Amino acid sequence: MKEFLATDIFIYILRPIIYIGLAYITYKIITLLINRALNSKKVNSKNRKRVQTTISLINNCLKYIIIFLTILLILGSFGLDVSKIFAGLGIMAAVLTLAFQDLAKDFIAGISIVMEDQFEIGDNVMINGFRGDVIEMGLKTTRIRDYKGAVQIIANHTITEVINYSLNPSLAEITISVDYKNDLDKVEQVIRETMMKIDATYENLKGKTELWGVETIDQNSVTYKIVVKTKSNFDFTVQRNMRRDFQEALLKANIKLPQTHMEVHNGK
Repeated sequence: MKEFLATDIFIYILRPIIYIGLAYITYKIITLLINRALNSKKVNSKNRKRVQTTISLINNCLKYIIIFLTILLILGSFGLDVSKIFAGLGIMAAVLTLAFQDLAKDFIAGISIVMEDQFEIGDNVMINGFRGDVIEMGLKTTRIRDYKGAVQIIANHTITEVINYSLNPSLAEITISVDYKNDLDKVEQVIRETMMKIDATYENLKGKTELWGVETIDQNSVTYKIVVKTKSNFDFTVQRNMRRDFQEALLKANIKLPQTHMEVHNGK
């Protein structure tokens, strides 16, 4: 009698606990191996982002697969015929596919995004009018965080058009307006000297600063356009610094900034 009770305890209590423990250990080992692959010195920065994105999806799938298999093992330990469960899964899958069509579309779309390399974790993208950094990718949803910290959660099957700002260098561009009465040769000399300073001191540039010339002329001012290629998503930072440096250089050189001129005519 005691032997029978001990066997029952093992089957109904200890064995499920062992299966759950083994499942947990298996998940941790696989995750550890993947993380080691990610931290390998052979993986460059671009491939590292792709590996990180792939890991996010693999972990998502792996978690559900291990949970599913563990449940089957536990049911089998209780004497249930697992083969019948598999037979019923075909019918159940068909029913669930009809009931959860959007969920199935999300899974397919999530796999397509990774296979087509549309974007990766860390990329700056615009999806459905929302721009931000991709912080998480799953088989069902993608999470994007904007510069204010707001997080947009987007169902993968609704992602039809993506603007990825991280694939190529960005272009920083500013305009500088000066009073039209200034000596334009002197203005351009100050601009070029400041451009040389920018090229020598700024980080995150991908080329030389260029003066594209006069952009507009009106009754009060002459406007120049200046551009430079930067690393992806550093254009806004570079633009802010350029405006500050050009402002200081123009004031130091006593170059007048635009002013509103008003002509007053005598009614006579």
